[in-house]
Amino acid sequence: MPTDVAPATPKYYLLKTEVLGLIAGLQPGTLIPTERALAGRYATSRTTVRQAISELVAEGKLGRIQGHGTFVAPPKVTHVRQLTSFSDDARNQGLRPDSRLLSLDVVGADDGVAVRLGLEQGQPVTRLERIRLIEGEPLAHEVAWLPGRLPRFKSHLAKAGSLYAVLADVYGLRVAEVEDTVETALAGPEDVRLLGIEMGAPLLVVHRLARDANGAPVEWTRSAFRGDRFRFVSRVKSGG
Repeated sequence: MPTDVAPATPKYYLLKTEVLGLIAGLQPGTLIPTERALAGRYATSRTTVRQAISELVAEGKLGRIQGHGTFVAPPKVTHVRQLTSFSDDARNQGLRPDSRLLSLDVVGADDGVAVRLGLEQGQPVTRLERIRLIEGEPLAHEVAWLPGRLPRFKSHLAKAGSLYAVLADVYGLRVAEVEDTVETALAGPEDVRLLGIEMGAPLLVVHRLARDANGAPVEWTRSAFRGDRFRFVSRVKSGG
């Protein structure tokens, strides 16, 4: 009579567990032994070591810089997406947010953007593309579309830093409701170039539609966050 036999645990996974124990309690930035040293220490192949290390890098437990070695990664950034901006969330965690502007243009809304912002195709929208940074490290590639033209938007944004602060304080557009849609993706060539990550690294892609108190759309944003450095938290308060 056939019996169920549990599959053997892969060697790389066993080694991965050993490495997690090895780095437990070490300070972020601490270098770990080389692949060759780990292979000798645990009597396994460098291929097995490489697979274990690659998974730990993808999970954000380790970091890797070409030519400098592999090190203990800092804790993931916890991003609480409520009615607040990226900058507000970061400051509330005691972190230093920053942005690098890639482009800022007024363009005609394509079909997808027009539908989400309640516009006719071709109507003007302000397109803002940035790299979002935490403590100087690239964390996300963000593209935001905002209805219409926003006079002197670039200078106001540079001064305030926070998109939501500028929308509310300068243009009277206050976010009252947001809808976030989260999905996973793998990094392509553009993500590698912009975020300094490896090809195929995990990404968390967040689409946000923000509305004002009257239900009118004020923002549609796509943010691709590094999966090795970002953790998404959603908090909802019950009304009753």
